[in-house]
Amino acid sequence: MDITYKRVLLKLSGEALMGSGEYGIDPAVLKRTADSVKAGHDAGVQIAIVVGGGNIFRGVAGAAAGMDRAQGDNMGMLATVINCLALQDCFERSGMDCRVMSAIEMRQVAEPFIRRRAIRHLEKGRIVIFAAGTGNPYFTTDTAAALRACEIDAEVLMKATKVDGIYDADPVTHPEAQKFDTITYAEVLSRGLQVMDATATALCKDNHMPIVVFNMEDTEAFAMALRGEHVGTTVIEGNGE
Repeated sequence: MDITYKRVLLKLSGEALMGSGEYGIDPAVLKRTADSVKAGHDAGVQIAIVVGGGNIFRGVAGAAAGMDRAQGDNMGMLATVINCLALQDCFERSGMDCRVMSAIEMRQVAEPFIRRRAIRHLEKGRIVIFAAGTGNPYFTTDTAAALRACEIDAEVLMKATKVDGIYDADPVTHPEAQKFDTITYAEVLSRGLQVMDATATALCKDNHMPIVVFNMEDTEAFAMALRGEHVGTTVIEGNGE
């Protein structure tokens, strides 16, 4: 594979890991994800991953039901650790060396996040999965992905979702919605498009971190993105940004 990017951060949604189920982790989705990641890993790409926990627990949903928001977010961060360990197991069974680094210390199951150690793992060809978001309530795993991408000097943040890019409306409820091939950070923020939360988008904008959004269910999409081919939607800087 001829690659364009040497180091990337891949953001996976927890919901996507459910597959066609209503809860939990679909082993078939894990295997499909591992196959996609392995192609890039074997080509020499340094790959870091952030995964959400929405397939197990969402802090915002808990808060809406009356739970303390901080408590709910702490539970959501722990849910991401479960997903990270599942991914690590699947990756290692596929022949890839992998480390889980957690923003919340739990040394029996994951290394603590240390920026320089994470970069060293990547340089040694290990996949690094960042668990527990930022380690703080009120911040989403999208923001964690943007933060970690900047911290490890990734060249691009790639977000794998259940849709094939960014639309001007929800394509599930608005079949007439139009997809963007490219869009600027400013447009994403001003239109209130829900590709990532505003904090994550602003962090990428301030640090000139391009974002590529594609469909996780397309088994070729990640490899295409690594080759620099057009896939999904790319969020770029506009004039004056």
